[in-house]
Amino acid sequence: MRRRTGRLLFAALAATSLFAGALPAAADTMPAEEQEDADFGFESFEASESAEAPQFPTTDDPRVGLQAGPGETAGQAILNLEKLASLPLAPGANTNSDLAFTGDYVISGNYNGFNVYDVSDPTEPQLRTSIICPGSQNDVSVYGDLLFMSVEATSAKIDCTSGGVTSANRFRGVRIWDISDIDNPVQLNGVQTCKGSHTHTIVEDPNDDDNVYVYVSGTAGIRAAAEPPFNCTGASSLLNRDTDNFSVTVIKVPLDDPDAAAIVNRNARIFSFCGDNSCEDDHANGSLNAFPPSNPQPLYPEGSGREPGGQSASQASTCHDITAYPQIGLAAGACQGRGLLIDITDPANPRRIDAVEDYNFAYWHSATFNNDGTKVIFTDEWGGGSGARCRATDPLTWGANALFDIVETNEGLKMEFASYFKLPMVQTNQENCVAHNGSLIPVPGRDIMVQAWYQGGTTVFDFTDSKNPVEIAYFDRGPNHPTSLQTGGFWSTYWHNGYMYGNEIGRGFDVFDLTTSEFLNEVEIAAAKQVQFDEYNVQGQERLVWPATFTTVRAWHSAAQRQGVLSAETDANLTKFIDRSEKSADSKNAAQRRNDAALLKAVGNQLGDSSVEQGLKNALSELSDTLR
Repeated sequence: MRRRTGRLLFAALAATSLFAGALPAAADTMPAEEQEDADFGFESFEASESAEAPQFPTTDDPRVGLQAGPGETAGQAILNLEKLASLPLAPGANTNSDLAFTGDYVISGNYNGFNVYDVSDPTEPQLRTSIICPGSQNDVSVYGDLLFMSVEATSAKIDCTSGGVTSANRFRGVRIWDISDIDNPVQLNGVQTCKGSHTHTIVEDPNDDDNVYVYVSGTAGIRAAAEPPFNCTGASSLLNRDTDNFSVTVIKVPLDDPDAAAIVNRNARIFSFCGDNSCEDDHANGSLNAFPPSNPQPLYPEGSGREPGGQSASQASTCHDITAYPQIGLAAGACQGRGLLIDITDPANPRRIDAVEDYNFAYWHSATFNNDGTKVIFTDEWGGGSGARCRATDPLTWGANALFDIVETNEGLKMEFASYFKLPMVQTNQENCVAHNGSLIPVPGRDIMVQAWYQGGTTVFDFTDSKNPVEIAYFDRGPNHPTSLQTGGFWSTYWHNGYMYGNEIGRGFDVFDLTTSEFLNEVEIAAAKQVQFDEYNVQGQERLVWPATFTTVRAWHSAAQRQGVLSAETDANLTKFIDRSEKSADSKNAAQRRNDAALLKAVGNQLGDSSVEQGLKNALSELSDTLR
């Protein structure tokens, strides 16, 4: 199966020290009810009673005190967004999970299988296809006509039926489906792994069009050694070089024969002393506790906002989620107790190049790069996503995002802490709330992200200034229940082709649109909507590229104005010559058209060296070339 062509389309133009010691024994026969909890919640980390309470705005935020209730009966608060549509949980679905995008379809994973929504009209999404195939979490990704699905539960079967699970018919790993007929997906062989697959990441090799790679993160128990076909081992000793702990698994998928997909690196040792498999003979393939971090962080002084808060930190023995950005040769691994920066220029053999820890983080969960690869955001799923973590007594540094700048040093690329971002309002004891899955919104010259926070709702924030992130839009519902915490809320909210799609764990599927505000003007939103992908997986980031249009140029100009980098004279000249060129763009006077187009490049030469000015200069130059 060859990948589709024309993937990128345009609308206008073609903590304290981590735990030491052994890990728990492998849970290869975990009961289904325990597996459900393990898949969803991980370890629950309780706040220290001595933790200093943060200062929240608790009185005037419309999200505070929303009425509880199931479905659309709950109270709702919305700012600078428009909710276009809401669909209830699809028949047969249980616990909505992650999303992937292909063509006019959104594929929604859930613990019982997956659903396909037709969003060709985002205001009226239609449920197109439902597949029942139990096996938490069933996180999904797409590549051409292939759908990949993560399966971790010990109760999942190869044939997607329920009951009667044995070592011979159990499936734990990555399922692969042929979705060339979107109404009739066909399950292919798939690939079994020792740890199953909690999440996975599609990784492209820029030098190889015939294969694609899948990084597999497994966080549950390891198969019993006797269970075929692996001879797996959950040994945690640093003296056992064969342990399936302290690693990620790499699968290679031949696109012409996906049934032949197979593991090419069973244990990629990105947790070792040297950061890859080259030092296995030194028995250095243990946890990150075993080596000093390459970017050590001292015990933060009191009052810094980063001193230890008292919550436990998870041991780093595998990655919960890996976000790959092949076009810059990097991946970011959110790996339980640490955040990793990974070189993926050789996709089959990833190599750690930096690691950071944070005394306020309990469980490094997921990661997002900004578009130019100079920043990375890590999320902390403190409490595993199943607890109320946005209360007035919960610090703003816990269960939050940590923003890092990626900087070039004499020792190579390093991650330097910039700030935290957490929802700037309180939620009740009845709402599970913590940082979870989100994606970039492609506004030229700005770093903007939409993100799910379980029952904290969905938020949009600007982190262009990585030291001062600012919330600019949100949507929230009241609790599922007025007196008890019933797990729910948004698992994922992602931007795709002009709209935001949210997967609510128990309430269903939502579609949102941005509205103009002091934070985003009409031209910035229009420019973001120009970026169109034929398919998109958030954990496999692709560079955002804008078409050469006046909308793009005006959005870059707005970004430069917002950042205050333009002199009054340069700002006036930009407005003058952009307007002039747009008026003559359709003129029959070719000489006038060429002259005005040349002025776009001329005014671009007045710009400075800041990244936003250079982006605007490039946009002016590209537009000028199309108008001549």
